[in-house]
Formats: sequence, C-alpha cells, structure tokens
Amino acid sequence: MMWIHFAPLRIPLSRRLQTAAVFQWTISFLAMAHCSVLLYILLVFSRFWALALLYGIWLYFDWDTPSRGGRRSQWVRSWRVWKYFAEYFPIRLVRTAPLDPRYNYILGFHPHGVLVIGAFGNFCTEGTGFSSLFPGITPYLLMLPAWFRIPFFREYIMSGSLVSSDKASAHHLLSKDGGQAVVIAVGGPPEALDAKPGELTLQLLKRTGFIKLALTHGTHLVPVISFGENDLYYQVSNPKGSRLRTFQEGLQKIIGLALPLFHGRGVFQYSFGLLPHRRPVYTVVGSPIPVTKNLSPTTEDITSLHALYVKSLRDLFESHKTLYGIPGECQLVLH
Repeated sequence: MMWIHFAPLRIPLSRRLQTAAVFQWTISFLAMAHCSVLLYILLVFSRFWALALLYGIWLYFDWDTPSRGGRRSQWVRSWRVWKYFAEYFPIRLVRTAPLDPRYNYILGFHPHGVLVIGAFGNFCTEGTGFSSLFPGITPYLLMLPAWFRIPFFREYIMSGSLVSSDKASAHHLLSKDGGQAVVIAVGGPPEALDAKPGELTLQLLKRTGFIKLALTHGTHLVPVISFGENDLYYQVSNPKGSRLRTFQEGLQKIIGLALPLFHGRGVFQYSFGLLPHRRPVYTVVGSPIPVTKNLSPTTEDITSLHALYVKSLRDLFESHKTLYGIPGECQLVLH
C-alpha cells in the first residue's frame, strides 16, 4: 500500500464538488449506456412492461432525431455541475477570433484524447462559457451513431448537443441559414490509441471527409487544438506493430470503437482509477478559414483546402504551444 498516494483528508468543499462532478460524468460515459440497456430489459419483464412498450413505440417514431439536430436542452447544458466539472482540471476555452453567426462552421477538434473531455466540457455544456464567447453560435458535437440506438441514454446525450456523426446529420445542420457549429473530432477513435501525456500525434493526413463536407456546403473551417487533452490519462504501452496495438486496431475495425487500456486516478487516491488527472486543458479555437460553396469538388479542390487547413492548424499550434506548457521544440506529428 506504500505505493498508493492517498488524497489528504482536509480538502476544500469546492474541490470535493469538482471531483464529484467528474466522477458522475466518468461513470455516465463509461457505464450509463450499459445500465440503460439493462433498465429497459428489466422494465420489459416487469409489471411496468407497458411503460417499456410505450417508450419503444415513441423510440420508433423518434429514431431519426439524432440525425436531425438532436434535442439539445439549454437547461441541461447550464447545470451547475458542469461548472464544477470544468474547474476540476480546469478546462479553459480560448477564443482567438469571433465567429460570425451569419455563417455555419465546422470545428475540427484535435486531439481526440482518451475520452474527448475537452470537446465535451467546452461544446456540450456551458461550463466554460461557450455562448458568452461565441454569441449566436449553436455547437453540436458529433458522436458515433451506435450510441443513439440505446434507450434512455440517447435522451441524455442529445440534451447536451451531441448528435449522430452520420452524413445525414452533418448535412442537416449545415443546410441551415447560419449560426451552426458542427464539432468533429477529426482523428476519431483510432487517435485515442495515441493519446499519451507529452505526445501530440494526430490522425489527419488521410482525413478529408470533413473537407469535402465544408466545400459542399460552403461552410467555414475552424481548427481547434485542445492543449493538455492527452495528459489526462496514462495508457499501457502500445507502439505500432506491437501485439496489443494490432489487437486494438483490429477490434476498432470490427466494432468501430477504440479501446485504449488507460488509467487515471481514483476518488480518494491519486495512483490509479478511472477518473482523469487534475491537469489543465486549454482549448484554443482558431480563426475561421473561408470556404466557397462547391457542390462537386474535385480531388484537387479537396487536397488544396486540406493543405490550407493543415497549415492553419500548425500555425495555431506554433503560436500557442509555449503559452500552455508545450516546449518550443515540440512539433505536431501528423499521420
């Protein structure tokens, strides 16, 4: 037990509330979906089966809502618990330029991290004051469609502005007149396998779907870097070519989810557990890249805009890295 670093007994109430906020989110993220399925099954085989039937009928008619803008709740986004959640790390949202609500935007979020904590804290809640920093802009974070097939859980995640990541969902949002911000963790689940403290490896060079989407709708592109995102958890070593990495990548291709073997801290000790470490996260939103609408973009059009996006992302990284604890010699690693 000597290797376990326990938390001190005398801790300010505010810090305890912050830990509680992050604990409930972590449990929700990792276990709520499974519990929701179990709850529905229990309802089906209980005297409350009629409620399960009614919900099932309603679910049938509501099936496509996650691809039609979801069902966001400003009340849920403004819960006090999200303030405590953001202050735990803390998470800070940094604006480098305003976003004109007359236009729509695709925000490319980098890096994915283990649990996309920065993206959730900044764009799915008001814990960091998104609406105050970007008035007139409505953010939506894309999430794998499978999560929206889970009863009860889907209602919870939609309330925080999470929507399906299928093509129909993004097209629906970007077809609106203006003020929509679609947030995409560009590296996706595979990038989570490289989320390790002190490293910033991005899956970007072959990711062009969001570029084509921007061209098709004439949607401005905005690079976003979340400094500190990869510092929140440790992972079991899984270098490219190792047995573990090969297994993880194979499993990801089958189920669509990356399964990094990660660990953080616990509620009462700092040595191991599922809670993220208390380390600052600075999510920097760059300047928008204007995009001219092109319904039939060529490969050259996509390649050209992708190169411009990569350059803007690198420039954003270089101009802010030393401000947020990244050594000057550190470079982005792109795959």
